[in-house]
Order: sequence, then C-alpha cells, then structure tokens
Amino acid sequence: MTIKSNAPGRINLIGEHTDYNQGWVLPVAIDLSLSVNLTLRPGRICVATASGFPVSQTFSIDNLQPVQGKPLWIDYLKAVCWALEKNGFWLSGANILINSEIPIGAGLSSSAALELAFAGALNEALNLSIDPQRLALICQQAENEYVGVRCGIMDQFAIALGRADQALLLDCLSLSYTFIPFKLNHATLLIADSKVKRILGASDYNRRRTECEDAVELIGNYLGRKFLSLREISLEDIIKVKDYLPKLLYQRSRYVVEENARVLAAAVALKENDLVSFGYLLKRSHAGLRDLYDVSCPELDLIVDTVAADQEVFGARMTGAGFGGCAIILLQQAAVDRIKAGIDQAFTMHGWACPGYHLTTAAGGLTVESD
Repeated sequence: MTIKSNAPGRINLIGEHTDYNQGWVLPVAIDLSLSVNLTLRPGRICVATASGFPVSQTFSIDNLQPVQGKPLWIDYLKAVCWALEKNGFWLSGANILINSEIPIGAGLSSSAALELAFAGALNEALNLSIDPQRLALICQQAENEYVGVRCGIMDQFAIALGRADQALLLDCLSLSYTFIPFKLNHATLLIADSKVKRILGASDYNRRRTECEDAVELIGNYLGRKFLSLREISLEDIIKVKDYLPKLLYQRSRYVVEENARVLAAAVALKENDLVSFGYLLKRSHAGLRDLYDVSCPELDLIVDTVAADQEVFGARMTGAGFGGCAIILLQQAAVDRIKAGIDQAFTMHGWACPGYHLTTAAGGLTVESD
C-alpha cells in the first residue's frame, strides 16, 4: 500500500516572530505544496529520494542523533522519526519519495511542509491515530529539539489546519484558533521571492528568541512583576522601561508588543473586508521588522519600497522569519504585471537578479490518502 500525503507551504499575512513570544499570528496555507509517497518496508531502515537531489539518503530509526551544524533535507525526516518515537509511537522502516514545488530557503516553510507531509504519511501507514493539532506539535518539537531551530508553532499549525479562502488566527499561548475569511475578490496576493536564501539554523533567528527572553526578564525585574513572555507585557510597560532596557532589547520588545496588536487589528479588518486598513497594517509590520527587529534585508526592503506609494497596492511586507526570503504584496489584480515590471526594473538598477513571483490565495492544509 502506498500512502500519499500533500502539505502546502504557508505565508504569514501578519504576526512575525510573535509565535515564540506566545502572541497571535495570522497565516494562510498557500497553493504551492510538497508531496510524500511512502511505502513501509521491513526493519527500521528508511530510504528517501527527493526531487532535485540525485542521490538517495538512508538512515536507521535506531540511530538518530540531533543535528550539529547546518541541517540537510534528510535531517527533517530523521527529526520527525525521532520526535514520534519520543512521544511513544513505534515506527518501522519506509521507502519515501519527495516532490516539492515550494522553493527552498524562501521563507515559505518548505521544511515544515516536509515535516508534516512525512509525519502525516507515517501516521496513516502505521495507524497511529494522531490528530492534526498534535501532529503539528510533534513536528514543532522535531524542529526545536532535533534540528535546533527554536521556531514557534505557527508554520506547523498553518500547514496542518489550513482551509481554502480562510486565514488562521492562532493564539500561540492557548493554541486556540479561529478562521478569518480571506476572499479578496478583485484584489490578489503576490509573493515576490527575493532569491536571498536563508538557513534558519545558521541565522540570527535563535538569537532573536533569546533577546526576547532577556527582555522579559529585565522588564519583570524593573516592574517588580513576573512575566512569562512578551505576550503579557503592554506598550505602556515598554515605554516605562525604555531608559532601563538596553536599546536593542527595547527595540525587540517594542516590535513584538506592537505586532501583536497589529495582528488582532488585521483580523478585524479582514472580517470587515477593509483591505485599506489591512494594507496599512502590513506596511507598519514591515517597518517594525526592518527598524526594530532587524530581520529584513536590502532586497526585501526594495520590494516593499518600490510599491509603497502605488495607488493600486494596499500594502506589502516581508513574510517569514526574514534574513532573506519573500515579501507579500496585496494589490488589485489589474496591477500585477505593472507592479512586477516595476520591481524588476528596480532590481536591475541595483545589479540584482529579478525576484521570482507567485500569485496565491488561501489554500487547504495537509491531506493524506492511500491506494
């Protein structure tokens, strides 16, 4: 019996770096996806082949060691096996064939899609009966503890639970979520891939998380209160401690607190089909990521700056963890070709390769079937 699972990539509409701060996020699954075809084999050996990589990789479930240094694609499969067994599920060997249309290193969660697609296939093949929410949590644990990227839960939840034409408003503290309508009518969402690759395990991503934790401790010390995360801290608190905090930690914490407020406002704007207000929040989010959180890059800034004043663009910002990857642009459908041409011209003037583009909408999440 062959199991086929299909997991989408994701973009985060707004709420960047808030998930590991126990805040709110508003992602959507997208119509670029990754598939895993899996058949069980005797023993505890897994043999995996991935499109674009000419050599198959083999590993034993009995010999899984957490990643040291830069992770490879096979490490995400090992991580899923490691996390499933750590949670009490016994695995057998498998033959695995992976095909993906999600660009690697573009900030569209190709790694989380691989984790969920593989975990979903194992879940079905071995009758593990793991519900989608727990499967997402196990895949997050795989990335945190095995791969070594201290990501929040957003990517895995968006991929596991995504629905067509709806965004996922997720409370990363309680893990409660609601779906927000995301039907754009005459507007559309354009992904612009800067082609600046990033590897999260080798980036400053983990450092940002540590900086937030340090800020929480210092703010609590100054105010004489115990906080578990920046989620519990108000903007008024941040302003009170501005002169006490190191400048860097003030900037990081202010960004997160303001971004949480933007996520909730963005959900309201979408419910009211107010794309003008929603677009304004996208612009403010990018400014915060650029100026306070310091995770943008010149290429992403150029994409956003090039379209900022256009009357047919509602808003734009970088999406994903940053340090490269993609920007999203919410705009009128009729303006797509003109906007792409303008961005290409701007990149050419800087001597940079032109971005890649993809029009998307909110797509469905993980699916698994057998034959």
